[in-house]
Amino acid sequence: MNHVHELSVSDKLFGQTTLDLARSETIKKTYMLLGLSIIAAVFGADMGLKSPAITNFLFSGIGFIVVLIGLYAVPAIAMACRHNPVLGIGALLLDGFLSGLILTPLLFLAQGRGIITDALVITGIVFVSVTGYVMTAKKTFSAPRGLMSGMFFGALGLIFLNFFMHSPMISLLISGAVGLLGLFMLISATSDVLNNPEADSPIPGALMLFAGLFNVFYAILRLMLIFSDD
Repeated sequence: MNHVHELSVSDKLFGQTTLDLARSETIKKTYMLLGLSIIAAVFGADMGLKSPAITNFLFSGIGFIVVLIGLYAVPAIAMACRHNPVLGIGALLLDGFLSGLILTPLLFLAQGRGIITDALVITGIVFVSVTGYVMTAKKTFSAPRGLMSGMFFGALGLIFLNFFMHSPMISLLISGAVGLLGLFMLISATSDVLNNPEADSPIPGALMLFAGLFNVFYAILRLMLIFSDD
């Protein structure tokens, strides 16, 4: 016997299936959580800048490493709790807060140079451009995991090396590696959020989008600092 699919009222009125509506809701929640992560990052950065003790701690190698470890562990916790709204969103906000804290040394150096707002505007332009491109292309983009991992650990190694050498060339390499990593993450995450029909939680998408934005902003601000030095 053939079964005829019966359209719901919303299907008839708006031409969308229940799956389409569910995906639309997931996408909305993803970008809402991204917004909350950004707010948490702003709060973390503001707290770091207003507390000399936190700023000095983060300027030390140990402090930077401690927060960096937290940034590595917390997203993993958020992913593990992605189907638990309370724990998942809590870990997502903590990730944003720690990200803001780790930006404190860079923001401290950038204060008074008038470049923080410019870096934010450029990051916003990159975000809108990537989103528009992915929506227009209607293709699925996925960066190779090997390439992403290689760039991540390469940038991490350069950061540790620069603690001892303080070389402008290494700083440029760090900025370039982090910026490219962020751009790849942003394109891949945006594609996954908008085009992956199997996404069943907004938390992974929000995590990846935030990570991409964070890395792009970090790279842009770092480059602007390097080229603004006399």
